[in-house]
Amino acid sequence: THETGKPQMNNFKRILFCSTALFAAQAAFAAELKFDSVDVPLDDAGKREVRATGSVSIDGEKHAIGYRVLARTGDKIGGKDFGLMIDRKGNPVRNSDGTNFISDDPDFTSIIPVGSKIFSITHFETRPGGMYLSELSQDDKGNLTPVSTRPIDLSGIDGLWVPCAGSVTPWGSHLGSEEYPTDARAFVEAHSIGDIDSYVYPMVRYEGVDHTNMSLDTFRAAYKPYKYGFPVEVKVSEDGETTALKHYAMGRVAVELAYVMPDQKTAYITDDGTNTGLFRFVADNEGDLASGTLYAAKWVQTSDEGAGAADLEWIDLGHADSATVRMALNLGVDFHDLFDVASYDKDGNCPEGFLSSNAEGRAECLRVKPGMEVLASRLETRRYASMLGATAEFRKMEGITYDADGKNLYLSMSEIAKGMEDGSKQDKGGRNDVRLGVNKCGAVYEMTVDGDYVARSARTLVAGTPSSYAEGSPEAGNSCDLEGIANPDNLTYIPGSRTLIIGEDTGSGHQNDAIWAFNLDSKELTRIFTTPYGSETTSPYWHANVNGFSYLTAVIQHPYGESDEDKLENPADARAYVGYIGPFPADAVKTQ
Repeated sequence: THETGKPQMNNFKRILFCSTALFAAQAAFAAELKFDSVDVPLDDAGKREVRATGSVSIDGEKHAIGYRVLARTGDKIGGKDFGLMIDRKGNPVRNSDGTNFISDDPDFTSIIPVGSKIFSITHFETRPGGMYLSELSQDDKGNLTPVSTRPIDLSGIDGLWVPCAGSVTPWGSHLGSEEYPTDARAFVEAHSIGDIDSYVYPMVRYEGVDHTNMSLDTFRAAYKPYKYGFPVEVKVSEDGETTALKHYAMGRVAVELAYVMPDQKTAYITDDGTNTGLFRFVADNEGDLASGTLYAAKWVQTSDEGAGAADLEWIDLGHADSATVRMALNLGVDFHDLFDVASYDKDGNCPEGFLSSNAEGRAECLRVKPGMEVLASRLETRRYASMLGATAEFRKMEGITYDADGKNLYLSMSEIAKGMEDGSKQDKGGRNDVRLGVNKCGAVYEMTVDGDYVARSARTLVAGTPSSYAEGSPEAGNSCDLEGIANPDNLTYIPGSRTLIIGEDTGSGHQNDAIWAFNLDSKELTRIFTTPYGSETTSPYWHANVNGFSYLTAVIQHPYGESDEDKLENPADARAYVGYIGPFPADAVKTQ
């Protein structure tokens, strides 16, 4: 408003001073958090153990912590077998030998305070999947103990398919997932049961069908692929009643997890597997994921250094509501109701009116049938997004979390390979948006977020380093540097600490999976957890201020089950662990 330069300059100086003071004040809120590290297990005894940090220093004050086991699969808690999978009628699911199916594949575990009670929900990454609701007691030192558990009735949403990671919504519900849904085109075009991927077969147990002896007709009657592949929310009341919802409006992909931002409307959905996408959903109403607009990311590469960098553009996939999609599922909609299909010409082009897609592991020429755009966008989300120009080239996209201090999202990619490799055969039918060198050890990206919670760019934050160790050495058998990450999986951020937690899901990268604390300022990695042979660290997640204490949940999935099966000596050692690192004093890490 001033006409002379000097007052304008004075105003500018005042603004600059205030901005500098604000950043300094924010920095003052950041706690100096340092975990005691855990060594790499190099002998047989160490490789069989659960090993966790024993203490954490927060602003120089040391706090004793450790790994506390809430339950192991098969434990009896309040008369119930934790991890026993049930069918639609509530009966035990049976293994092929007739024994009860107790899953050793727990994944995301939430801690949810409701009124005067504390609940925990654990979902199990199996076919069929399941969820258990446990009530927890908390002593005066913050230690948690389950006092009861029970399976959650999921018959109203047709059961649960391969739930992987998850999150807790800002309104305090458990938000799970359904990973690796079946290719619905392959399903409908199959001529015999042998044409169907056998990975799917065990799901029919949910409907009481023997998966070891069934015809194609029996299989198709019991299993409908479009009913699975969505975010799944469970709400809990203080009296322990649960409400389960599938959010069909959020799209059908290999959902690793959905993560709701602080505005309670925007959710990011990560998509695991090969030739996958990144999706953003914006709900119509706060705290309600039943309807909204879906977007898919386009990677506009700006660098091929490390694991790459890119600007992100967002392709609008349209608006939908879950009720409309659910109605179509009830009417039995299938792939050929949604699309016409054609072949590429000799030059690799689609006929006029058809668009190319490189999703679902195949190159296709597709055309949405008239009036089917909404259903195509929600039931064939990856295919539809690829047709419209979104990037469907990512490989093993895993966890995502938000840092409200720095206003950044963090996204893990377990491998930089296949469709992400420049000129890969997986680019056929696509646009070769991602053009990177292979890194089988993976990376974590930092994504800048604007004031509307839209991710605008991505850059490499930290990457694993391929390495080799001499045969016969204690380190032999590890293909990624033991002092760095290998195949990063799920992430969580500890508010007020500038600390990102990185969990691993690795096979040959590290023989024993680890959880790391990564300081965003110093870039220092500290190993804080290692797991037994053949297991995976699933869904580390920060739960802040539960009655004066905080917890870092950590689940050990399928010990001796993914590799090193020959090392198992006692069958009881193969039971999974559900637990947490902590307890932490809630007021020790100051938030802004």
